[in-house]
Amino acid sequence: MFRCIHRCLLLLASALLLALPAHAREVVDMLGRTVAIPDHPARVFGAAPPATALLYTLAPDTLIGLNMPFPQAAKGLVPEHILSLPILGSTMAHGRQANLEQVLTLRPDLVVAWGGKLPPGADADKIAAQYARIGLPVVFVRLDTLDDWSEAYAFMGEVLGREARAEALGAYVRDALARVRAAVDPVPPAERPSVYYAEGPAGMATECDTSFHVEAIVLAGGRNVFSCTPTSAVGLEPVSLEQILHWQPQIIVSQTPKLAQTLAADPRWKDIPAVRDGRILEVPRLPFNWIDRPPAFTRALGIQWLARAFYPERFDLDLKAEARRFYALFLDVSLDDVQLDRVLTEMPVAGNAASSPKPH
Repeated sequence: MFRCIHRCLLLLASALLLALPAHAREVVDMLGRTVAIPDHPARVFGAAPPATALLYTLAPDTLIGLNMPFPQAAKGLVPEHILSLPILGSTMAHGRQANLEQVLTLRPDLVVAWGGKLPPGADADKIAAQYARIGLPVVFVRLDTLDDWSEAYAFMGEVLGREARAEALGAYVRDALARVRAAVDPVPPAERPSVYYAEGPAGMATECDTSFHVEAIVLAGGRNVFSCTPTSAVGLEPVSLEQILHWQPQIIVSQTPKLAQTLAADPRWKDIPAVRDGRILEVPRLPFNWIDRPPAFTRALGIQWLARAFYPERFDLDLKAEARRFYALFLDVSLDDVQLDRVLTEMPVAGNAASSPKPH
């Protein structure tokens, strides 16, 4: 059975490759690999969520599919023709895996893959070999840190002939990083707010302080309470309530919807400063998460949102105006008041909200 499937896939690849553009130039990707690619790639597959997010902001017309569906709530923020693209999975060693036969039937000119801190089992050489077997060129972009995104935009701008747009997007990322760093870097480590990053259904999973999943919190001047070495790039380290009580975080940054209300109603959490003082921030996630999963371009806005919440006296920001500017530039969306309220999901605990900054 496997041999039959493999043979059929190779025959399909041979047939489809006859329709692919001839390789016309060579580029050196962000892992230092020299790759022959079509002169003008018009149909592109992002082989991982961060790569697809990059393509969506830089050249959405080139996308042949998505790795996973957008949430239903993203309707109105994402064009219908993007929402209706086929769901192809990804090449990440976890989650839905890309079906190479399905990818081939969509006649891609190029595959863009995520290189860098990949999950266990996801190896750049193996990923490249997978696609090489069916004749598709692969370029890798390094997107582990927010600083990487400016370079990634510049590289893919060259590859796709979108240099001007790439420079505008990269410039925003650089400027956001510079402004946040100027505000928070002078703060001594001991004076930085302690932050618990709550993940999982009940908020009982988190990330080590050295994990790239908490980069936005660190860049914004937060002191992640869990000091450890990540067990894997996937993260989601399980913790106990006893540990959280010991850490006494001043702020909770939550990926769990409605966690603020849940914790406020649970007497076991009442002595934790973040709960007592109403400093629980729910991460905005439409149409892309602002800080993580996937770690995307939206971190450029997420670090400003966090810096404003961590240091309202040091980082003054009109969040509504900045969100409108960001969404217009990166997503080509002019947010109306209803959409803006839907996007901004900061949710301080009821009854003590005065201590938690709100949107202007």
